Amino acid sequence: MSKRYSPKARSDATTGVPDRTGLLFIVSAPSGAGKSTLCRAVRQRFPDLLYSISYTTRPPRRGEQNRVDYYFIAKDEFEKGIDRGQWAEWAEVHGNYYGTSADLLDRGLAGGKDILLDIDVQGMRQILQRYPAGITIFIMPPSLATLQRRLEARGTDSPEVIAVRLKNAQREMTQKDRYRHVIINDRLADATAELIGILEKYRS
Repeated sequence: MSKRYSPKARSDATTGVPDRTGLLFIVSAPSGAGKSTLCRAVRQRFPDLLYSISYTTRPPRRGEQNRVDYYFIAKDEFEKGIDRGQWAEWAEVHGNYYGTSADLLDRGLAGGKDILLDIDVQGMRQILQRYPAGITIFIMPPSLATLQRRLEARGTDSPEVIAVRLKNAQREMTQKDRYRHVIINDRLADATAELIGILEKYRS
């Protein structure tokens, strides 16, 4: 049986060397399935958890803040990062780039920090090539009809964009069996408790 470590004990008191490598929690979901809301609840429950903020070239949505929701950068800057090997994973989605900083993940995990990563299915596959011990969690909507209502209620996308997101969601949902854990977000309180319970199990 592998040794379990307390998340409160991050380093040896005399040497300052981390007593374990950090855990990487990878959460994916179709757009509109409630992933961002669930991840915010997890971060409130575990304030010591390092959250990897993604970089994107898309414009901010209403209420989004730079360096809080995403790092919003120019397309040419992102492409330079591709050339430099700056991204642990990256993808072009709906005409915009999204990526995760490799340096942040490497430094955090080596320093014994547990990290929460909010990425899509394509990004998950790339991340596992580099971090095969990553703990993968997929958030499912109860149905495509429910997902459509949520996307429409959000009021940020045109009907054409919503149609594309629903088509992508169908494709992403077929990949759920690639994930170690699957949560159906029907009732938010139940899904939140389930996600927190998964993290507690691995961190205890």
